[in-house]
Amino acid sequence: MIKDATKGVKPLRQKALPAELRRALIEARQKHGWSQRDLGSRLGIGQRHISGIESGKIVPRYDTLLEMVRMLDRDLIMVPRALVPVVQSIVRDHLKNQEGEGEERSLYAADRDYDSSQEPRDEV
Repeated sequence: MIKDATKGVKPLRQKALPAELRRALIEARQKHGWSQRDLGSRLGIGQRHISGIESGKIVPRYDTLLEMVRMLDRDLIMVPRALVPVVQSIVRDHLKNQEGEGEERSLYAADRDYDSSQEPRDEV
């Protein structure tokens, strides 16, 4: 019966990590003063793989992403969707005390460091 319920259902596979997550990974790496090669050597993977993850050409396995995030002094957590705005607000408040962090960004301004061909996104 369970086989019938999942028959014809394709597993969801993202084509790239979300842009905001990729931007956060890049910023965290740069904050450490590490090149892609430096981070890759710490993780035991090549610079090209790090580049592919950051550019969205490669979707890393969960264990690779988790290791990468933790190497950058961050963590992945599950948050109920209804609480995401609250958690984001707490993080912004925490980062306001750190130079260059927690700054508000325009929703529709082109970001010079990233592909400006992306459609504008609503942020919470």
